Amino acid sequence: MLRVRVPATSANLGSGFDSLGIALGLYNFVDLVSLGEEDRLEVFGEGEGDLSSREENLLWRAMERTFELLDFRRPPLGIVCHNAIPMRRGLGSSAAAVIGGIALACGVADLTLSPEEVLSLALEFEGHPDNITPCAVGGVVASCLVGKSVKFVKMPFPEGVYVVVAVPDVEVATEAAREALPREVSLEDAVYSLSRATVLAASLATGKLENLLYAMDDRLHQPFRARLFPGGERILEEVRRLEGCLGVAISGSGPSVLAFAAGNPHKLATRMCAIFSESGMRSRFFVLDVDQEGARIEGGRDAS
Repeated sequence: MLRVRVPATSANLGSGFDSLGIALGLYNFVDLVSLGEEDRLEVFGEGEGDLSSREENLLWRAMERTFELLDFRRPPLGIVCHNAIPMRRGLGSSAAAVIGGIALACGVADLTLSPEEVLSLALEFEGHPDNITPCAVGGVVASCLVGKSVKFVKMPFPEGVYVVVAVPDVEVATEAAREALPREVSLEDAVYSLSRATVLAASLATGKLENLLYAMDDRLHQPFRARLFPGGERILEEVRRLEGCLGVAISGSGPSVLAFAAGNPHKLATRMCAIFSESGMRSRFFVLDVDQEGARIEGGRDAS
C-alpha cells in the first residue's frame, strides 16, 4: 500500500562534531499495511520485541506529531517496521525513526513538506541536526542550527570509496556518550579540531581524499568516547595505519567505528572486527555505499 525507506547515518566523521553526517546504504523499511481497520504496530528485526508499544515508539510519536501539525485527522493505521539499522550503536536509529514517522505521515496525508520543514519538525525529537539531515536528504551533509532552523549544505561524495562500519555487541546510549564529554576544552584543542573539521569538509567536497586521515582527527569527543567501549582507543589507532584506510572515526556517539576504504574494504573490516574480538567483544561489519537520496516514500495510498 505504502512503504517508507529510511537510511542509517553516521554523524561527526571525527572532527565534524555535531555538524557533519553521512547517509549510508543500510535501511529500515516502514510499511503501511492497512488503512481504516485498527491501529496496529509490528516491529521485525532490530528492536523486535522492544518497540511495539505505540505510545513509546519514536516513529509512531513523530508520525502523530506530523499529523497534528498538518491538521490531518488520520484513519486507524496498520504499520509494520522492518529494521536493519542497529540500535544504540551510533548509526542514527533514532533519526531514522523520526524521519520515517514524518515521511509516513506525509504519505498517508498525501502532502509534501520541504526538507527544511521536515528538519524543523525532527528537531523536536532529536535536538541536533547531524543525523536527521543526511537521513532526510542523503549524501554527505554539513549542517548547523540557526535559531530553530537547520541550515545545511549537501556535498558530493567521491566515487570508488567504500564505507566500512564495524559494530560491536555492546550498546552506548547517546546520553551516556554526551555525559562523558568535558564541559570545557582548551583553546588549543578547540583550534585543533576546528581546523581539521574545515579541512575535512573541504576535502570531501573537492575529492582530496589524501587529507582524510588527519582531517578526521579530533580532540573534542573521540578521546573520551573511545574509552566507553572495549577496543575503542586501539581500533582508532591501528586501523588508520592499514593499507587502503583513508580515514577512521567513531560513528556518531559510538560504539560503532567507521572507516573510509580504497581498494579491498574487507581487509579493513576483518581487522576492525579482529580488534574487537581481541578486546573480548563480538562484532559484525557492513561494507556500505553512500545513500544519496535520503528518506523515500515508495508507492502511495492507492498503490497495490
